[in-house]
Amino acid sequence: MRAADRERAIVDEAIRFFAEHGFEGQTRELAKRMGITHSAIYRHFPSKEALIERVYQEVYLSRWSPDWGPMIRDRTLPLEARLTRFYLDYVERVFEYNWVRIFVFSGMKSFGITGRYLDIVRREIIEPAAAELRHDLKLPDAKSHPLSERETELFWGLHGRIFYLAIRKFIYETPIPPDLDAIVRDAVQTFMDGAKMTMPKLLVSG
Repeated sequence: MRAADRERAIVDEAIRFFAEHGFEGQTRELAKRMGITHSAIYRHFPSKEALIERVYQEVYLSRWSPDWGPMIRDRTLPLEARLTRFYLDYVERVFEYNWVRIFVFSGMKSFGITGRYLDIVRREIIEPAAAELRHDLKLPDAKSHPLSERETELFWGLHGRIFYLAIRKFIYETPIPPDLDAIVRDAVQTFMDGAKMTMPKLLVSG
Protein backbone atom coordinates (compact mmCIF):
# COMPACT_ATOMS: atom_id res chain seq x y z
CA MET A 1 0.00 0.00 0.00
CA ARG A 2 1.30 3.45 -0.90
CA ALA A 3 2.17 5.75 1.99
CA ALA A 4 -0.66 8.17 1.17
CA ASP A 5 -3.18 5.33 1.00
CA ARG A 6 -1.95 3.87 4.29
CA GLU A 7 -2.25 7.27 5.98
CA ARG A 8 -5.77 7.66 4.63
CA ALA A 9 -6.71 4.21 5.93
CA ILE A 10 -5.31 5.01 9.38
CA VAL A 11 -7.28 8.24 9.60
CA ASP A 12 -10.53 6.62 8.45
CA GLU A 13 -10.19 3.77 10.94
CA ALA A 14 -9.11 6.14 13.73
CA ILE A 15 -12.31 8.11 13.26
CA ARG A 16 -14.41 4.97 13.67
CA PHE A 17 -12.22 3.71 16.52
CA PHE A 18 -12.37 6.91 18.60
CA ALA A 19 -16.11 7.26 17.94
CA GLU A 20 -16.65 3.79 19.40
CA HIS A 21 -14.13 3.80 22.26
CA GLY A 22 -13.42 7.44 22.99
CA PHE A 23 -9.93 8.84 23.38
CA GLU A 24 -9.17 6.29 26.06
CA GLY A 25 -8.71 3.90 23.15
CA GLN A 26 -5.04 3.09 22.61
CA THR A 27 -3.26 3.38 19.28
CA ARG A 28 -1.89 -0.12 19.89
CA GLU A 29 -5.47 -1.42 19.79
CA LEU A 30 -6.15 0.65 16.69
CA ALA A 31 -3.15 -0.97 14.97
CA LYS A 32 -4.31 -4.43 15.99
CA ARG A 33 -7.76 -3.72 14.65
CA MET A 34 -6.26 -2.66 11.32
CA GLY A 35 -3.90 -5.61 11.14
CA ILE A 36 -0.80 -3.42 11.03
CA THR A 37 2.11 -2.88 13.39
CA HIS A 38 1.95 -0.22 16.08
CA SER A 39 5.02 1.45 14.62
CA ALA A 40 3.25 1.79 11.26
CA ILE A 41 0.90 4.35 12.78
CA TYR A 42 3.81 6.36 14.17
CA ARG A 43 5.50 6.48 10.79
CA HIS A 44 2.59 8.67 9.69
CA PHE A 45 1.68 10.39 12.97
CA PRO A 46 4.42 11.17 15.53
CA SER A 47 2.03 10.95 18.49
CA LYS A 48 -1.51 10.07 19.46
CA GLU A 49 -2.19 13.80 19.79
CA ALA A 50 -1.12 14.34 16.17
CA LEU A 51 -3.53 11.64 15.04
CA ILE A 52 -6.34 13.21 17.08
CA GLU A 53 -5.55 16.59 15.51
CA ARG A 54 -5.95 15.02 12.07
CA VAL A 55 -9.26 13.52 13.15
CA TYR A 56 -10.37 17.02 14.21
CA GLN A 57 -9.45 18.39 10.79
CA GLU A 58 -11.27 15.58 9.01
CA VAL A 59 -14.41 15.33 11.12
CA TYR A 60 -15.02 18.92 12.18
CA LEU A 61 -13.33 21.49 9.99
CA SER A 62 -14.19 19.63 6.79
CA ARG A 63 -17.88 19.67 7.73
CA TRP A 64 -18.00 23.35 8.64
CA SER A 65 -19.51 25.27 5.74
CA PRO A 66 -17.91 28.64 4.91
CA ASP A 67 -21.40 29.76 3.88
CA TRP A 68 -22.86 29.56 7.39
CA GLY A 69 -21.36 32.76 8.81
CA PRO A 70 -22.40 34.91 5.82
CA MET A 71 -25.83 33.24 5.86
CA ILE A 72 -26.46 34.51 9.40
CA ARG A 73 -25.43 38.06 8.40
CA ASP A 74 -27.47 38.15 5.15
CA ARG A 75 -30.06 40.84 5.80
CA THR A 76 -31.91 40.17 2.55
CA LEU A 77 -33.79 37.50 4.53
CA PRO A 78 -35.57 37.74 7.89
CA LEU A 79 -33.45 36.46 10.76
CA GLU A 80 -35.87 33.61 11.46
CA ALA A 81 -35.45 32.39 7.87
CA ARG A 82 -31.66 32.63 8.16
CA LEU A 83 -31.56 30.67 11.41
CA THR A 84 -33.89 28.05 9.98
CA ARG A 85 -31.75 27.61 6.86
CA PHE A 86 -28.62 27.35 8.96
CA TYR A 87 -29.98 24.75 11.37
CA LEU A 88 -31.53 22.65 8.62
CA ASP A 89 -28.14 22.53 6.91
CA TYR A 90 -26.31 22.03 10.22
CA VAL A 91 -28.46 19.02 11.12
CA GLU A 92 -27.85 17.56 7.67
CA ARG A 93 -24.08 17.86 8.03
CA VAL A 94 -23.34 17.03 11.65
CA PHE A 95 -26.02 14.60 12.79
CA GLU A 96 -23.69 11.69 12.14
CA TYR A 97 -22.49 8.90 14.46
CA ASN A 98 -18.76 9.61 14.32
CA TRP A 99 -19.15 13.39 14.56
CA VAL A 100 -21.41 13.39 17.60
CA ARG A 101 -19.64 10.69 19.59
CA ILE A 102 -16.13 12.10 19.03
CA PHE A 103 -17.44 15.54 20.02
CA VAL A 104 -18.79 14.21 23.32
CA PHE A 105 -15.73 12.03 24.08
CA SER A 106 -13.46 15.01 23.39
CA GLY A 107 -15.33 17.15 25.88
CA MET A 108 -14.80 14.56 28.60
CA LYS A 109 -11.14 13.87 27.79
CA SER A 110 -10.08 17.51 27.32
CA PHE A 111 -8.26 17.10 24.03
CA GLY A 112 -9.50 20.55 23.06
CA ILE A 113 -11.59 19.53 20.07
CA THR A 114 -14.88 20.50 21.67
CA GLY A 115 -13.68 23.88 22.91
CA ARG A 116 -12.04 24.82 19.63
CA TYR A 117 -15.12 23.88 17.65
CA LEU A 118 -17.47 25.76 19.96
CA ASP A 119 -15.27 28.84 19.58
CA ILE A 120 -16.05 28.71 15.86
CA VAL A 121 -19.77 28.33 16.58
CA ARG A 122 -19.68 31.28 18.97
CA ARG A 123 -17.72 33.50 16.58
CA GLU A 124 -19.54 32.61 13.36
CA ILE A 125 -23.09 31.89 14.55
CA ILE A 126 -23.97 32.79 18.15
CA GLU A 127 -22.59 36.33 18.43
CA PRO A 128 -23.55 37.40 14.88
CA ALA A 129 -27.08 36.06 15.40
CA ALA A 130 -27.41 38.03 18.65
CA ALA A 131 -26.20 41.16 16.86
CA GLU A 132 -28.65 40.55 14.01
CA LEU A 133 -31.54 40.22 16.44
CA ARG A 134 -30.63 43.62 17.86
CA HIS A 135 -30.71 45.03 14.34
CA ASP A 136 -34.14 43.48 13.70
CA LEU A 137 -35.49 44.98 16.92
CA LYS A 138 -33.87 48.38 16.26
CA LEU A 139 -31.80 48.12 19.42
CA PRO A 140 -28.31 49.64 19.89
CA ASP A 141 -25.69 47.79 17.88
CA ALA A 142 -23.01 45.61 19.42
CA LYS A 143 -20.28 48.16 18.70
CA SER A 144 -21.83 50.81 20.89
CA HIS A 145 -23.24 48.37 23.45
CA PRO A 146 -21.29 45.08 23.58
CA LEU A 147 -23.30 41.87 23.64
CA SER A 148 -24.04 40.61 27.12
CA GLU A 149 -23.57 37.04 28.26
CA ARG A 150 -27.31 36.74 28.80
CA GLU A 151 -27.96 37.69 25.19
CA THR A 152 -25.58 35.13 23.75
CA GLU A 153 -26.89 32.49 26.17
CA LEU A 154 -30.29 32.84 24.52
CA PHE A 155 -28.77 31.64 21.26
CA TRP A 156 -26.67 28.94 22.93
CA GLY A 157 -29.97 27.67 24.29
CA LEU A 158 -31.39 27.35 20.78
CA HIS A 159 -28.22 25.66 19.57
CA GLY A 160 -28.23 23.24 22.47
CA ARG A 161 -31.90 22.41 22.00
CA ILE A 162 -31.31 21.31 18.42
CA PHE A 163 -28.03 19.51 19.10
CA TYR A 164 -29.62 17.59 21.96
CA LEU A 165 -31.53 15.62 19.33
CA ALA A 166 -28.18 14.23 18.14
CA ILE A 167 -27.18 13.43 21.72
CA ARG A 168 -30.38 11.47 22.20
CA LYS A 169 -29.83 9.51 19.00
CA PHE A 170 -26.10 8.76 19.08
CA ILE A 171 -25.23 8.87 22.79
CA TYR A 172 -28.38 7.78 24.62
CA GLU A 173 -29.52 5.68 21.63
CA THR A 174 -33.14 6.66 22.07
CA PRO A 175 -35.60 7.41 19.25
CA ILE A 176 -35.93 10.91 17.86
CA PRO A 177 -38.61 12.21 15.46
CA PRO A 178 -38.05 11.10 11.85
CA ASP A 179 -38.97 14.54 10.45
CA LEU A 180 -36.22 16.73 11.88
CA ASP A 181 -37.00 19.56 9.46
CA ALA A 182 -40.30 20.19 11.24
CA ILE A 183 -38.62 20.02 14.65
CA VAL A 184 -35.97 22.54 13.59
CA ARG A 185 -38.56 24.93 12.20
CA ASP A 186 -40.63 24.69 15.39
CA ALA A 187 -37.55 25.27 17.56
CA VAL A 188 -36.45 28.37 15.65
CA GLN A 189 -39.96 29.85 15.49
CA THR A 190 -40.56 29.31 19.21
CA PHE A 191 -37.14 30.77 20.02
CA MET A 192 -37.71 33.88 17.91
CA ASP A 193 -41.13 34.53 19.42
CA GLY A 194 -39.63 34.48 22.91
CA ALA A 195 -36.38 36.26 22.05
CA LYS A 196 -38.17 39.24 20.52
CA MET A 197 -39.83 39.88 23.88
CA THR A 198 -36.82 39.03 26.04
CA MET A 199 -33.95 40.76 24.22
CA PRO A 200 -35.08 44.39 24.85
CA LYS A 201 -35.45 43.60 28.55
CA LEU A 202 -31.92 42.21 28.70
CA LEU A 203 -30.54 45.39 27.18
CA VAL A 204 -32.39 47.56 29.71
CA SER A 205 -31.31 45.42 32.66
CA GLY A 206 -27.68 45.51 31.47
